[in-house]
Formats: sequence, C-alpha cells, structure tokens
Amino acid sequence: MTTPRRRDGAPPSLRDEVTDAVYALGWTVVRKMPESIARLAFTAIADRTWHRYGSGVRQLEANLCRVLGKDAVDDEVRVLSKKVLRSYLRYWLEVFRLPEYDKARILGRMRVTGEKKIFTNLDSGRGVILALPHMGNYEHAGAWLVHCGYPFTTVAERLEPASLFDRFVEFRESLGMEVLAHKGASAYGRMAQRLRAGRPVCLVVDRDLTDSGIDVEFFGATARMPAVSAALALQTGAALIPVTLWYEGEYWAARVHEEIPVPDAGARQEKIQAMTQELAHVFEEGIAAHPEDWHMLQKVWVDDPAGGRGAGGGR
Repeated sequence: MTTPRRRDGAPPSLRDEVTDAVYALGWTVVRKMPESIARLAFTAIADRTWHRYGSGVRQLEANLCRVLGKDAVDDEVRVLSKKVLRSYLRYWLEVFRLPEYDKARILGRMRVTGEKKIFTNLDSGRGVILALPHMGNYEHAGAWLVHCGYPFTTVAERLEPASLFDRFVEFRESLGMEVLAHKGASAYGRMAQRLRAGRPVCLVVDRDLTDSGIDVEFFGATARMPAVSAALALQTGAALIPVTLWYEGEYWAARVHEEIPVPDAGARQEKIQAMTQELAHVFEEGIAAHPEDWHMLQKVWVDDPAGGRGAGGGR
C-alpha cells in the first residue's frame, strides 16, 4: 500500500490528516446526532472562537468596519462579529446535516424573492450565471435549485489534503451539483459549454482566489473580485444574475436581483470591468442589509493588511 501524498508531492502532514478526520466526523457523527444538541454545540464553538479573538476574527471585524463605515473596531462591531460567527457555524452545521434534509424541508423552509428571473431564462433555453457572495447557506440554496428541477454546475477551491477536497466534491455531487476544480482553463470551458446548452452555473465571487481578479470599488475602497462571471456572460450570452442570501430564524432566505446586462459600448475588458463593478454594488446592498450573515474571515480590500484593519482594539 502506497503512502498518500499531497498535490504538491509531499506526504500529508499530521495537520492535514487531523483536518480530514474532523470533517469526516462532521459528516458522520454530527450528521446523525439530535439537531438541538448539535446546534447548542456549534453555537458554543462559535462563541469560544469569538472569545479567542484569533486572526480570522480580527480580519472579520476589519471587514465589518468597512461595511459599517467605521475607522476602528468598537462595541457595535464586536457584537456583530459574534453574530457572524454564530451564523458561520450554523452554515457548517447545516453542511454536515444537509444530506439528512428531505426535499420537503429544503423547499418548504426556503424563502426566495425574484426566482422567476432564473426560471424564465432557463425555461427559454438561455443559460444563467448565479453570482453569490459568501452569505447565508449557499449549499442549501444549491440543493433548493436542484429540487426545483434545475441541476447546475459550480466550482470548488482545491483543498488540502486532497481527501478533504474529495469529500466536498462528493458532498456537493450527492446534492445534484456538477463540481469542477477551481483552477484551470478546462473548468472555464466546461462552464461555458453548460451555459451555451441553457443550463445554470453558480459561482461565489465576492473574493478573488486567482491572479486575474478585477479591482472594484466596494464599500468605498478598492477590493479585488473575480472576473469570471462577467466574462462568461459576455462570451456565452447567458444572464448574469446576482443572488444574496441570509437566515430568517429557522428559514433560509434569498433575493434574486435584477440581471446585470452587457454594456452596449466599450471593449471586452471594459465591459467585464463595468459588469463586475455593478456586481460589487449589488453585493454591497445585500451585505449591508444582512451583515450578520456575511461569512468573510479573509482579506478582501487591497489596502488592508492581513490580520485585520484596526484589529488591535475593541476587545
């Protein structure tokens, strides 16, 4: 039996193996335990993480300062960041338990406005790009779309260890999604094929994970966002439709915004820039309305140091 190795050729580290084991536990033990007990446990994890005030929480609070228009962390930001951590851990709890939810629960507890924009385009044979930020539970939203009769294609960031990436792919495919690895021209080409065939593609695009992002104005400062959703719409003629997500008590909620049209004038890159900027403005609106459900614990703005703007204060 050969020793498994990471994608960079190195053998898996102890941390990699532990990480994979933790996620495996989530999809087995957490998936089957009583939901009320699981929710209490994940809320406690969220609160402990918040009290530890590590780099992820400090970066989260820096991001919330941008959203709220504040120069430094204060009591309002601290209270809000605790709510975000609870929302974020709710997302993970639901990821682990989602395979147990039946169709009636997934459809019955989803509150969506504007969904006809999606269905009308797809029913006419036109592809749709659903562009989302890291809000609410987009895994559940994906399951909802599949149960509505519209299986879709998405991409997944490569994770280490490889077995963890494989678990996420298996999880999403079990919900009816087609999952492509994030990197590589082949993923872009396959998404374009699906769109030309009149199928939906769902992409989370409020943070750039490549070197090809576009600088946009986002909450009054420069942030970098992926160009892929605008580029696909321009190339394939598919509708680019933003969606924002949040929680409403025990329900999941979503707003399907108006389509972002391709500008009539300008060179290709200018059109992509304009469409991505408009997407950023729509995300601003959705995040400002529900900042407690924006799960962004990583750097977003170009001029922010890693670890958090104003992270030293407000404890």
